Amino acid sequence: MPHREYQVCTNCAMDTTDSKIVFDENGVCDYCNSYYNEILPNWQPNINNEAELEKIAAQIREAGKGKKYDCILGLSGGTDSSYLAYIAKEKMGLRPLIYTVDTGWNLNVAVENIERLVKALDLDMYTEVINWNEMRDLQLAFFKSQVAYQDLPQDHVIFAGLYNYAVKHGIKYVLTGSNNATECVRPPIEWVHLNDLTLIKDIHKRFGKVKLKTLPMCGMFKYRLHYAYIKGMKRVAPLDIIHYDKDAAEKELKEKFGWEKYENKHYENIFTRFYEGYYLPKKFGFDKRKSYFSNLILTGQMTREEALKKLEESPYNEETMLEDLEYIAKKLGITKAEFEEIINGENKTYKDYKNSLSLIEFSIKMAKKLGVEKRNFR
Repeated sequence: MPHREYQVCTNCAMDTTDSKIVFDENGVCDYCNSYYNEILPNWQPNINNEAELEKIAAQIREAGKGKKYDCILGLSGGTDSSYLAYIAKEKMGLRPLIYTVDTGWNLNVAVENIERLVKALDLDMYTEVINWNEMRDLQLAFFKSQVAYQDLPQDHVIFAGLYNYAVKHGIKYVLTGSNNATECVRPPIEWVHLNDLTLIKDIHKRFGKVKLKTLPMCGMFKYRLHYAYIKGMKRVAPLDIIHYDKDAAEKELKEKFGWEKYENKHYENIFTRFYEGYYLPKKFGFDKRKSYFSNLILTGQMTREEALKKLEESPYNEETMLEDLEYIAKKLGITKAEFEEIINGENKTYKDYKNSLSLIEFSIKMAKKLGVEKRNFR
């Protein structure tokens, strides 16, 4: 790949560590232009569309008549999913089943946030406890594969478990905390690969040792096509209907439920904290905070100057990082030295393994043409 001069978007915090980023004549990146031209015209970020929220809530309540639950939502204890649970119960008048996943990595603050919300909102909760021997083997296989996207196994089993449970138990509506306010800038595929089941299986076949008999599996085509059009599962994103200000939401959660804020997005999980705060920046030079902060810049929740200043700081303190490294190595069943050797190995990408990216990208392209997807994927 030819050398490219380092450049930062003049409007947000994204830069040329995304090798495919494109800047216009004003130095504004294509993430920003995609937001202004494709997302913003179809979204009203500063308006609480109460009529639309009630319309969708009524549809969900009607579909759930005679059933114990009219919808299901995954709760991690983070801001988005926590506020979603509050909106679903208190603002939409729904009867959601709270679905949580124990992958073996959640921090106490996440568990406590979940418990506070479930108790205060008087909600039922189902916890999917993942087979640790299988989870450990898949995650260790991914580290040995030397790819950047180490959170793909954990993300996959969480969402696969949620969708599989919903369909199996006849819960038509799945509420998602996905939202434009904090996720309109998606990290590039070279940082965070898509839900590619072919890639997951090939990496495990090459480096894994334990058969994956019980881990939840659900590829993109299964949940977007089979589950959606054959089984009738519907995904709804209420946070895109209301005025969702992350700081205000966190303050409200704190006041109402004693909810505790994390240092960074997704830091409710020790594995993800280490992966995003150390592994990605050290091994690949990727800092996902750039995309997280760019979302907040575009939606007026952070200034570009504030973002750039925060990016000068370490994602988390070195003492905690070293503790996490030792803890994760031990939990994965390898020594610290073996783990460091893996981290310092030759970097690889999805191109080094079997994958379904071309097919997935075609599907995304069709989804954008149909208006189902607005974000800039690459």
